[in-house]
Amino acid sequence: MYFAIKMELPPLSTKIQRKWAINIGSVKIDVNSKDRAIETKYKALDSADGVRQLLGDYHALCERRYKGDYAASDVLIDLQTAIERAGLTDRQRQALRLVFVDDLTQTDAGIALGRLTGKQSSKQTVNRLIAVATAKIARVYEYWARHGEGYSLTVETEVVE
Repeated sequence: MYFAIKMELPPLSTKIQRKWAINIGSVKIDVNSKDRAIETKYKALDSADGVRQLLGDYHALCERRYKGDYAASDVLIDLQTAIERAGLTDRQRQALRLVFVDDLTQTDAGIALGRLTGKQSSKQTVNRLIAVATAKIARVYEYWARHGEGYSLTVETEVVE
């Protein structure tokens, strides 16, 4: 059963009305701070280290996406597209999933990978698979950066002696 309650409020004085009108527009909220934080943290994904950092934050990005963060959604969509276009082998995909999505250690991922593929895998094998996979994914991001798709390139400075 639903009951409606109607309340009559006294009108506000003009002094209070003016105060409310002034204060409504003076709230300082940075609505783009999350976007800038993501842009600065994952600025250059054209290196295996940058991709590895992004994969390491996979769960945090998923959580931010579920809270309505569109920038996190964009990053995750681009990551999925980069993984699809990188030409990874099944073992490389499985190694990435086991370590970064399922949060297994590389030793445990090697055991699980051995069970999945029928080939015995060690921690070193998983490490190698992840290194090759992140390098391939980084090449996709590099391609996007060189073609103006919204990503930056890592700037390397040469030391001349």
